[in-house]
Amino acid sequence: MPPFSILDLAHIPEGFTPSDALRNSLDLAQHAEKWGYTRFWLAEHHNMVGIASAATSVAIGHVAGGTKTIRVGAGGIMLPNHSPLVIAEQFGTLDALYPGRIDLGVGRAPGTDQRTLRALRRDPAAADTFPQDVLELQALLGPVQPDQAIQAVPGAGSNVPIWILGSSLFGAQLAAMLGLPYAFASHFAPGALMQALHVYRERFQPSAQLDRPYAMVGVNVIAADTDEEAHHLFTSAQQAFTNMFRGTRGKLQPPIDDIESYWTPHEKAQAMSMLSCSFVGSGKTVREGLKDFIAETGADEIIAASAIYDHGKRVRSYEILADVQKDMSKAAQCAY
Repeated sequence: MPPFSILDLAHIPEGFTPSDALRNSLDLAQHAEKWGYTRFWLAEHHNMVGIASAATSVAIGHVAGGTKTIRVGAGGIMLPNHSPLVIAEQFGTLDALYPGRIDLGVGRAPGTDQRTLRALRRDPAAADTFPQDVLELQALLGPVQPDQAIQAVPGAGSNVPIWILGSSLFGAQLAAMLGLPYAFASHFAPGALMQALHVYRERFQPSAQLDRPYAMVGVNVIAADTDEEAHHLFTSAQQAFTNMFRGTRGKLQPPIDDIESYWTPHEKAQAMSMLSCSFVGSGKTVREGLKDFIAETGADEIIAASAIYDHGKRVRSYEILADVQKDMSKAAQCAY
């Protein structure tokens, strides 16, 4: 049975502040550590009033500093927004502070809109050099070579684990070619999931970091004590995806009683297509859904996102999911 991890988007609920969101992230990570989750990742987004993790390395340091054993990292850093040297220094510093606990997932998407790209001083063609940037980042985090003129300090020799993130075949091919672990963003872009996993596994070339393919798969999990309560909580995510299509992104909204009155049939089809890798319900319902999903994908690890408005209910959702993972692990051991 694969390990479970958490992708926290540091949502800012309506009526709350970024400070609240970042405090909630740390609180959730502390619970996750106690419940046995493998890693806790935060993601880079810019110019989004509902997400508090734009300064991703800073947020990672906040969470790592308040925990002791859980791995903490980026899911991910949008590498074309940055120079590889700066990211190597940032994550080398994190590794120096919290040795052996830092992950660096990198993606080539901008994580924002076109106007914000200009504000980031990002070259519109930067994504084209993503493979070269990953190689440069690997070299900067690897052993110092003779006559190496530029070093990441801290960072050189740290070998912080690099992951390739993606939602298309491009990332799968790159991760396979470089022999790196691969994380697929099926929690919001599930369309190419099975094909990408096939390409990654079929083309994987062993590397110094990894000797066999390792695929992490993203899902949404909204768990509660009853199916009815979970579906009610899920309406916050459904509203968020509907608002994205309307161009009205904002803070995470409270759940509503009648989602059908909120979206049009076309918006519903769009949102639920993107949310198709979602498991919503009681522990029993979530367990049955994840069991089939893991069997279908062969996921080496599951990373779960959870856009729940109320922090206490979000913590409870992850507690239920931790129990699901333990039950599934016990069942798998008994099967042998």
